[in-house]
Amino acid sequence: MADAESLMAGMRTRADALRRLGYRVRFDLTDTEESIMLDATGGGTPSIEAAGGEEEADTVLRLSSADLEKLMRGKLSPMLAFSTGRLRVEGSKGVALKLGGLLDED
Repeated sequence: MADAESLMAGMRTRADALRRLGYRVRFDLTDTEESIMLDATGGGTPSIEAAGGEEEADTVLRLSSADLEKLMRGKLSPMLAFSTGRLRVEGSKGVALKLGGLLDED
């Protein structure tokens, strides 16, 4: 199981792609009760930091740390995760779809 720190490090390696997102996305990790905030609203390098579970975001993704790691590695389809209940989305589903494409880019 991945921890929040390693997941944030993985996201930071994709910072160039994630800067195109243009939104704030909070990842609520259901198994560790930690949250990660991805803030790509500034146009520069996105901020990827630990967050409180109540911080405001355009979209909130709720999933386990293992599933987030699989999504980032391209081992789990975002659509499959969503349709099987492993990923819950609150807020803009369009932002979630755009993020899925950016995380999967190599």
